[in-house]
Amino acid sequence: RLVAPVCPQGGVHCFADARRFPDLPVPMGGLTMSIELTSEKVAQAVYETIPRIACVLPADVLAALERAFAEERSPRAREVLRQLTENARIAREDHVPLCQDTGTVWVCLEVGPDVLVPGNVFAGVDEAVARAYEEARLRMSVVKNALFDRANTRTNTPAFCEIHPVEEPGVARLHLMLKGGGSDNASRVVMLAPGAGREGIVEEVVRCVQEKAANACPPLVVGVGVGATFDKVGGLAKRALMRPIDAPAPDERTAAFEAELLARVNATGVGAGALGGAHTALAVKVNTAPCHIAALPLAINMGCSAIRRATIDLAGA
Repeated sequence: RLVAPVCPQGGVHCFADARRFPDLPVPMGGLTMSIELTSEKVAQAVYETIPRIACVLPADVLAALERAFAEERSPRAREVLRQLTENARIAREDHVPLCQDTGTVWVCLEVGPDVLVPGNVFAGVDEAVARAYEEARLRMSVVKNALFDRANTRTNTPAFCEIHPVEEPGVARLHLMLKGGGSDNASRVVMLAPGAGREGIVEEVVRCVQEKAANACPPLVVGVGVGATFDKVGGLAKRALMRPIDAPAPDERTAAFEAELLARVNATGVGAGALGGAHTALAVKVNTAPCHIAALPLAINMGCSAIRRATIDLAGA
């Protein structure tokens, strides 16, 4: 019988065999593990997915670009959107990268309470990334140390990995994103005063778009995180980018706020390719969390028009 105590280091579920550790507390009256993840399974998923998402635009993003093209009235913006969809077609058919900046690799594993995660589940990820980038001939973009040694690692590693427990049983989801430098450079974290409120968040998002969108290859997908702490709010915004464009937030208040932000962002007129037009962003996705009474953390994570992401269900793998 497997039990799942909460690990005191980092709050991540750690799993053990109750026959070997009979004195361990059994939470929730005992929990049967239904899924086991291994580092090999995670690494294989990363290795197989990287070449595909480097070259194939997600279907929801391509559909949004096509809708934008059909709706756009600015000739220059229409030409940008036409070229973006044509670029996506060529990349898919010729198996070449959507963008020369093939990004850093972000890996986020979500696990339910009945998922066994023994040891370092990310142990094989860096090797998988290095193999995938070498074999697919993708650009290596990672330096050894941001401050002291900016020599290229020549493997596009390390990958940036994190794990998140979730409430739903049976969940073993691997989120993977190749994040370009231009879109990350256009992102920001701001610690607003609590009194700034909803309008202060809108104003900061719009200001960020006006100042930085041109460097992030619009039309954008904008991830917004509100809440948590300085070091966590960026993760909220980044995970928001994983939600499909045609999937609004599950609660009505957040969904309405996403629609408001999208309208305000598109009203800036930055447009596709920053050449004007009605489609500065394809979507704005928002994640919220609790926070300190004296704080209003805000993160804005820009996703470019070639946003490269995938979610892989490892539960049945």
